[in-house]
Formats: sequence, C-alpha cells, structure tokens
Amino acid sequence: MALFGTDGIRARAGEGPLSPESLRRLGHALGTLLRDHPRIFHPEVSPTVRRTLKLPAKVSGVRIVIGRDTRASGPSIERDLLHGMGVEAIQVGVVPTPGIAWLARYWKAALGIAISASHNPAHDNGIKVISGEGFKIPDAAEARIEEVWKSSTGEKRPGKAGKRSGVPYLKFLRTQFPNGKPLKDFKLVIDCAHGAASPWAPKLFLSLGARVTVLHAKPNGKNINEGAGALYPDRLAKAVLAAKADLGAAFDGDADRCILVDEKGVERDGDHILALCAAAMQRAGTLGGEAVVSTVMANLGLEKRLQSMGLKLARVKVGDKFVAEEMMRTGARLGGEQSGHIIFLDAATAGDGMLTTLRVLRVLLETGKPLGELCAGLTKAPQVLINIPVREKPDMGGVPAVREAVAAAERELDGDGRILLRYSGTEPLCRVMVEGMNPEMVRRTAEAVAAAVRGAIGS
Repeated sequence: MALFGTDGIRARAGEGPLSPESLRRLGHALGTLLRDHPRIFHPEVSPTVRRTLKLPAKVSGVRIVIGRDTRASGPSIERDLLHGMGVEAIQVGVVPTPGIAWLARYWKAALGIAISASHNPAHDNGIKVISGEGFKIPDAAEARIEEVWKSSTGEKRPGKAGKRSGVPYLKFLRTQFPNGKPLKDFKLVIDCAHGAASPWAPKLFLSLGARVTVLHAKPNGKNINEGAGALYPDRLAKAVLAAKADLGAAFDGDADRCILVDEKGVERDGDHILALCAAAMQRAGTLGGEAVVSTVMANLGLEKRLQSMGLKLARVKVGDKFVAEEMMRTGARLGGEQSGHIIFLDAATAGDGMLTTLRVLRVLLETGKPLGELCAGLTKAPQVLINIPVREKPDMGGVPAVREAVAAAERELDGDGRILLRYSGTEPLCRVMVEGMNPEMVRRTAEAVAAAVRGAIGS
C-alpha cells in the first residue's frame, strides 16, 4: 500500500492509509524523523524568496501546527496522528490549508499538517505535510516518511498539545489592503463549500467593508463540497446575478483555491486570474522576471495573452507543489493552475483562495474596471476535458488502442492543437484533454481518445 499520492495522502476515512493503525504509525514516523533527521523536511529556498517572505532562519525541531477542514473524520484522524508523535502540537481546529502553512511560519514550527481531502466528497479525507517554511515537503522526505512508516509500531509517545486560534492568519490576509473599509463600494458573493473557509471568509470580507452574500457556510461534517464551492460555479453565477454583485468567489473544501464569477455571471478560472494579475504585477514592477508559471493544463489562450505582454508561460506538470518549485527555481512571483490554485510568492508560499480573491479585488480597486472587462484580453482556445473512471493506471504508451487513438487524433489536429492524457493523483481517473482552435474537431478527437481509454482500462 502506497502512502503518498500527488497531493499528500488521500483515501476514504478509516481505511487504508487513513486507518487508525496506519495513522498512529505515520505519526510515530513523523515524530521520529523530526527528532533524528529534521533537515529532510526543508526544501531548497532561494535567498531572494527567504528575504521577500521573511522566512524563519530557524524553526523548532519538535513543534508542529495541525489543523483540518470540516469533515466529521478530521478530529479522530488528528487524535490518531498525535498518539505517538511525541511533539509539541499547536492545534488550530478548522483553518484553510494555506492558513496552516502561514501559521507554521508565523510560530516557527518545524511542520504544518493539514487534514483535508480538498475537493473530494465528505467520506474521504487526507493529510498534507508542510515544511516550516510553508511549502509542501520534498518528494525525498515523503519517501523517507513512507519507509519509516512501514516499519513503525505506532506505540504511544507523550507529547504536548495546546489549542490556539488561527486569527493571526486572518490578520495577515487583512494586510493586503490598507486600514479602513476599502471594499465598502463592492458587493460580493462568496461560496464556502461548507468547508474550511466557512468560519473565516465571511469575517474577512465583511471586515474590509464589503456587502457580502454568503453561500454554503454551514458545515455539519457531512456536507463539505456537496453541490457547493469551486466545483459548482453555476450556483455562484446565479447568486451573483440575483444580487447584482461585482464579483463572486467559490472556494473548495480546504480553501486553497478559488473560482471567480464576474459581474455578468461568467466563470473566470485560474487562467483568467493569472492573466489579469500578471498585467497588474507587471505594471507595478513586482512580477519578479518575465515569466508566469503554470501547468500543462493551462489554456493556449493564456500563453498567447502573456506573449502579447512580452511575458513567457513556463509549464510544469500538474500540481501546485511543482508550480511552487519552479517559481523558487526561477524567481517568478506569480504562478498557479487553471483549477484556481494561485501562488503569489511575494506574499505567501501556498495557493490560497481567499488571498487570491483579495488580490483580484485589489486590481479592480486600482483600475476602477469590472472583472469582466479585465478578463476580456484573454481569448480561450476551445478545450475539452473528459474524466474517465479507470480500474488500473498502466503507462499509456503501452496500451495499443490508446496509443493508436492518440496518433489518429494528432494527425487530425495537424499541429493546430494539443492532446494531454494524465491520471489523477488522488482518484481512479484518467483525464483526457484536447485543445485547439476548431471547436468541433477538439470535441470529436477528445471523444475518440476517451472512448479508446474507456474501452481499454475503464472501470
């Protein structure tokens, strides 16, 4: 049984890697490594990034910050993890994942641990391990944890636990604007997905003076992401139009990403956010170079928009972890994913849905223009994404039917588009993405490739 996927550990709560026995072994492994090999948890961070973010030069070797989203399984997972960890644990309760990353830096902890399965249904849960600098831990650290976890007995080890409020994180977000009520002329709709944003986002935007309509902020442990949040922007769009709002923001379960809706009810995803924020940061001289970092899923339209501004799009494999690594390597200060994970490396180390919404609102305030007008410069190339449930995840190059279908699709596109096949790192899915300038051809080729995948390995 593997422990880590592409975004930490994720499974059905109470089963597999999230069984009580496995969690106790995991906690014991983390505690052991924190004592004996603390350096493995720290990624390479450039001096420039350290100075910009004022990252701690030294962290506590035995202190962690641990928090969770609103799933009913969260408290028991936290309890089992701490059973044999034997460290000083600062328990912050329900806090967005990026808030845990920020609080780990703020309190100079060795690690942050976020208990969440992000956008997954309530019956799932997960664990994200974050370095003391606020970044996801390196792959080598995950491999070492897994190695020790396999041989751990998970016996109880005494530690020190104490509860603290996540309010300092809210104060940090508030610093994105000057004092007073800078959003007093804005009407907003926010969708909290019954998740980790629920106790925080309404307070934040109200404190800045906005008139706020709040959707889906009544978590009961079982309703996180249920017909709500970033996966269902159509509901947000209807509410924005009904309220005649200036902007709508929908967060996912752990609030590390957001999808926006403009004043006309049009969805604006991570590609739009990157384009408009790149323009604003370029004007302000804060972009940190001539590149914006995104993934292989970024729309061709974003690449063309950035080129028109004299900027480059650096593509990496899917995952905000890889976006952050490339940003640290190149010095870029803006990066993110089409799904709405946006990293502003001049302010934070992790994708943050509330921070992203604030930065977009700041652009609206500075320019005096509505979101729809600011997004008009980006023309998206038609893109079709089909998710296919699969029973296994073999190398696609070794599946003849899929290989032949991709080759046929590439011949039909004839260089005027691209095809991307990848497996989800958190679910039994194969994602087929086709992009090009001819909508009908894009749809047809995507369906042909998806049919081949479904026939060969579909569940």
